[in-house]
Amino acid sequence: MDMNETWRFIDSGNCSPAYNMALDEALLEWHSKGKIPPTIRFYGWDPATLSIGYFQKVEKEVNMEAVKQYGLGFVRRPTGGRGVLHDQELTYSVVVSEKHPAMPATVTEAYRVISEGILEGFKKVGLDAYFAVPRTDEEKNALKNPRSAVCFDAPSWYELVVEGRKVAGSAQTRQKGVILQHGSIILDIDEDKLFDLFNYPSDRVRERMQRNFKNKAVAINALRETPLTMDEAKQAFHYGFEKGLNITLEPYTLTAEEDAEVWEIAKTRYEQDSWNYRK
Repeated sequence: MDMNETWRFIDSGNCSPAYNMALDEALLEWHSKGKIPPTIRFYGWDPATLSIGYFQKVEKEVNMEAVKQYGLGFVRRPTGGRGVLHDQELTYSVVVSEKHPAMPATVTEAYRVISEGILEGFKKVGLDAYFAVPRTDEEKNALKNPRSAVCFDAPSWYELVVEGRKVAGSAQTRQKGVILQHGSIILDIDEDKLFDLFNYPSDRVRERMQRNFKNKAVAINALRETPLTMDEAKQAFHYGFEKGLNITLEPYTLTAEEDAEVWEIAKTRYEQDSWNYRK
């Protein structure tokens, strides 16, 4: 991309699950109305949170008892995909118009363009990441039929991988002419905790899935000699987005009015059981 534009950059630190999703929604809304330029946001979660995809069925798929026992937050995302445990990770979101000259029309191609920023971030931290493209018809069909409730289990188009294992999970939605893509850059992962959060037909199925997961997904710090701190991760991926998208990021802090608007969305949508547990 040869944009060389200035985009907005927000580091909102650790926020509640409802606030996190509300701010992503607010950014989409504000950008659709032309109030803000394209924006990249970094954030964390307090408490650590299980987020589920827009279309997931909580009762069927999620072990809410375990979510409570671990003291986790819980929220439904406005994006599709499967369950993600947001714990030791840097979460990012990107908000940009569908009509932006650098954005391809198809979801997968736009996903690849935006993910260039993450790719460059991984390179910056010394990991040789690349985009995986499903080759066989069998692989392509597997994408159309995601059996697993765990997000990191199934490879998808342009998945970011290192040594054949998935290193970042992202989801995208398009509303009001705006693309919202958000995702997880995982520094460390507690696989037992993650797998405790879902329901399985049997213990055998769980064991098999967890075994497979180790071969398919990996956290950054499992691949590095020296662990990456959160600050180092932020610096690296801030650099990555600027380089990968050829943009300059300008730091921004929400005004009191904007913040109040986000809290309003959080309270009326993302804190409501009718949203989070909807059938």
